[in-house]
Amino acid sequence: MTGNTWAIGVDLGATKIEVAGVDSAGGILKRMHRDTDAAGGPDTVESGIIAAAEEIMKSAGSRPAGIGVGMAGQIDPVTGMVIFAPNLDWHNVPLQEDLSGKLDQPVVVTNDVRAAAWGEWMYGAGRGYNDIVCIFVGTGVGGGIVSGGAMLAGCSNTAGEIGHITIDINGPACHCPNHGCLESLAGGWAIARDAQNAVARDPAAGAAMIRLAGGDAKSITAKIVSAAAHQGDTLASRIVDGVADALVAGCVSLVNAFNPCVLILGGGVIEGMPELVGMVDTGVHGRALGAAGMKLKVVMSELHNNAGVIGAAALAIHVLSGKGDKR
Repeated sequence: MTGNTWAIGVDLGATKIEVAGVDSAGGILKRMHRDTDAAGGPDTVESGIIAAAEEIMKSAGSRPAGIGVGMAGQIDPVTGMVIFAPNLDWHNVPLQEDLSGKLDQPVVVTNDVRAAAWGEWMYGAGRGYNDIVCIFVGTGVGGGIVSGGAMLAGCSNTAGEIGHITIDINGPACHCPNHGCLESLAGGWAIARDAQNAVARDPAAGAAMIRLAGGDAKSITAKIVSAAAHQGDTLASRIVDGVADALVAGCVSLVNAFNPCVLILGGGVIEGMPELVGMVDTGVHGRALGAAGMKLKVVMSELHNNAGVIGAAALAIHVLSGKGDKR
């Protein structure tokens, strides 16, 4: 790493911590994986990040430009305080201050899906474009919006909560206070819910999914729905079609509102059901305003599971080098 600008990217999840040294071209130079000891509280989780970062710095031969951390939650854009992280049950944790002090390095903290959007914008499917929308469909749905060459942060740093745009005002309850959100119709937890409910109503039609779930209908997940659909199961395929319909509706609204050059789809659900990309492409081009969709490309994430660590490092280089402060 000597002689090159590089940074450390951290993707902090509820069950795992990915830490990587990333160069200025988006290449991963060294990476480490640790389990997230969420039960141990913030101090224990921070210790895991610090140990991994110190190991990477020890082997580097040079100091990083800084450290970027992406995690699910609401982050203060100035102090890097984790106001609330639902997956870890953190409230008002001074993560940026803690890590910076203990590692003697500048640190920037941002939302995990915005970090992933940074990765795709700088080094993935959105590189070279000034207007992109990234949607990551996993257990939940989130994303990032680049407009006019700037990552949108919003008034209180929550821009990009794409999963909570309303698709159906009479739709199912979301985990937020709303009903009919995109996440409540297309997120992994919603896919599992819909599959389990459908199987309960018609166990015969859901026999393939029940079998894949080891005989326990309540254990059906989005991954099982995907597997059954790929085996030609009618009920699972119908559920996937419903997910595609919800994604198309959400993407049409986003394309009409932001007029991106590229719409990037990623996350575990998309990785497991890559056919959704083509379904969204067809649906959006058929239903969005003609001018908004004229130059639009709909593509899959190029960085896949590496988007989080690469994007967090890219953000660190961007912000800590003085190029900007939009997180």
